[in-house]
Amino acid sequence: MAFRVGFVTGATPDKWAGVWRERYPREPLDLVPVTEAEQEAVLRSGEVDMALVRLPVDRDGLLCIPLYDEVPVVVAGLEHLVAAADDVRLDDLVDEQLVRPHVSGWRPTADQLAWPPMTEREAVETVAAGTGIVILPMSVARLHHRKDVVHRPVVDLPVTTVALAWRADHDDERSQRFVGVVRGRTPRSSR
Repeated sequence: MAFRVGFVTGATPDKWAGVWRERYPREPLDLVPVTEAEQEAVLRSGEVDMALVRLPVDRDGLLCIPLYDEVPVVVAGLEHLVAAADDVRLDDLVDEQLVRPHVSGWRPTADQLAWPPMTEREAVETVAAGTGIVILPMSVARLHHRKDVVHRPVVDLPVTTVALAWRADHDDERSQRFVGVVRGRTPRSSR
């Protein structure tokens, strides 16, 4: 049975998958894209063995290793005022329409329209049409980049963290081998 590793949009598991496939060619590895909304559910249900998740997640019953931080960026249309800046602060965005809620819970003070739920890609498409802004991790903004949008760092929002997570009751040898791959251990090194 294949070892299934989920990954959220913007996370790039290819390097680790390549190392796994070199070291353990007889143990198939499947990479499974998951959304942030479903990341914890697919992990807890056993649909994936491990997952690259974007924190926070409820760590009860999960083991979790933070891997790296991502800078939050605002994505806006090419003609938007943020295009003229190198970076922005939340105070610069208080009068904007936020087309998709930000995980921090931050909201502009301007009256907000009732936007339907949308994916990151749909939010960037909406922003490209000149309507509102969206705040995303930089990797996600780069993934969905278009010629008609810009993204700029939001310096006063906390970074988001990508972590490797798995169920504590499935902390087996295979999981630990993948942890070793992610941590850069050689085949001969010990935990």
